[in-house]
Amino acid sequence: MLVEFRFAKDGKGLAHNHPHVQTTYVASGKFEFTVAGETRILNPGDGLLIPSNAVHSCVALEAGNLIDAFTPRRDDFL
Repeated sequence: MLVEFRFAKDGKGLAHNHPHVQTTYVASGKFEFTVAGETRILNPGDGLLIPSNAVHSCVALEAGNLIDAFTPRRDDFL
């Protein structure tokens, strides 16, 4: 399942986890991601893998869009 998320500057994805494996691709903007206690900055064209059940969060350092893929699909998003 692919999902696009749009963030204003300083927008936050609060810390959470889920059983889905997630990949995130930064389409635009600049983001600070924390996954399982490790923090890194992602720029346009960067991506990362979030393992199943890993606690993760993000902060939009600049306004931007993320393209996330989930497996299996997120039924809570349907």
